[in-house]
Amino acid sequence: QKSHLRFETSLNMSWQGYVDQQLVASGHVSKGAILGLDGSQWAISPGFVLDPAECAAIAAAARNPASVLGGGLNIQGAKYMVLRADDSAIYVRKGSDGACIVKTNQCVLVGMYGANIQAGACNTVVEKLGDYLRENNY
Repeated sequence: QKSHLRFETSLNMSWQGYVDQQLVASGHVSKGAILGLDGSQWAISPGFVLDPAECAAIAAAARNPASVLGGGLNIQGAKYMVLRADDSAIYVRKGSDGACIVKTNQCVLVGMYGANIQAGACNTVVEKLGDYLRENNY
């Protein structure tokens, strides 16, 4: 079993490194992205395509989680139902696919999962990375 709670001790890791080595390499996140609070795309896993409007909407939701309660978020052209949205995380789902979205001081983490990944495992990985980045003022 891969450890998904160990993080690089060096803050010199690139944003792409966090996506590749901390989110996707955990085995509990199928695709990941890091967005700026303004919706700019900082890093994204290969094959994960988010258009600028989706990035902006995800970042806006992370800044104001209550705004998406009772609605949905579009990710890769598909509308995901919002299951939870608060200051710690946003959980969305469409069928067996879903995502965990976490805001830090400077960025927004997006971790996706599919049918073969448990939602709770994905949420834990994304939220722990968010905690780590917040603790280090990111």
